[in-house]
Amino acid sequence: MIYRFGVQLAPSASRLDELLSLARHADRDGLDLLGVQDHPYAADLADTFAVIAAALAGTERLRVFPDVASLPLRGPAMLGKQAATLDLLSGGRFELALGAGAYWPAIAAMGGPHRTNPQALHALEEAIEIIRAMWRPGETVRVGGEHYTVKGVHAGPAPAHPVGIWIGSVGPKALALTGRAGDGWAAPIPHYLPYEAWREAQDTITRAARDAGRAPSAITRMAQLVGDVTDAPGTVRLEGEEPIRTDAAGWARVVAGLATETGFDTFVYWPENPGEVQLRRWTQEVVPAARALLGA
Repeated sequence: MIYRFGVQLAPSASRLDELLSLARHADRDGLDLLGVQDHPYAADLADTFAVIAAALAGTERLRVFPDVASLPLRGPAMLGKQAATLDLLSGGRFELALGAGAYWPAIAAMGGPHRTNPQALHALEEAIEIIRAMWRPGETVRVGGEHYTVKGVHAGPAPAHPVGIWIGSVGPKALALTGRAGDGWAAPIPHYLPYEAWREAQDTITRAARDAGRAPSAITRMAQLVGDVTDAPGTVRLEGEEPIRTDAAGWARVVAGLATETGFDTFVYWPENPGEVQLRRWTQEVVPAARALLGA
């Protein structure tokens, strides 16, 4: 089993230099992934895809992804074009995590649609088909959907590597779509999906993958963990949305448990106090200790 570790950062417009500096630190320390939040309607957040381009340009091996891209504010054909371009520019280091949408009043205020949950899920499925079609040069893409329509656009360019579409799904139907059509599950932070629901969600994805004739092991399973790496041990309860606040050894045990008991293979840290201190504790203390426990 290959385990991957990452960190998530918000693209605060007033702290972009710090974000890019932290990305370089993560790259030098051997971290695998950097996730960048995507909330285009938030006035204090910069454009996620522009920030990702800058982060990729300033790093050498780190893979970067939107965590997760707000589909309702980003048309799928253009999203496919952007993803392929970022992947080509970075030598194959872009991944696409995609969400059906949230905060609908804010999305509508910015000119986007206001969808029901069933509509959002249907739109997501249509978008995945279009995005993948845009990565197949030589084809003429024609998709006539209820929410997205592409009328004969020439596909291309192809990305530098098979870009993963990781879905930030919550409900049973969205989880089934992840198993049926996604390359991975970017499990929402516990604020949206409490820890207690993670095991059942994994099982739903696995069943859907098998029903679709897919290997469940081919689907990336990403746990996104909010908290703080502290100096002293703390009591950890994986309940509700309670943040994880404990020392590096305690964090490593949490990660190992989520891997062996809940089936996750990728772990993205959402620090409550973003900065170099927390990043270094994660990369230099937690990750090596977790890898040791997992025998990786």
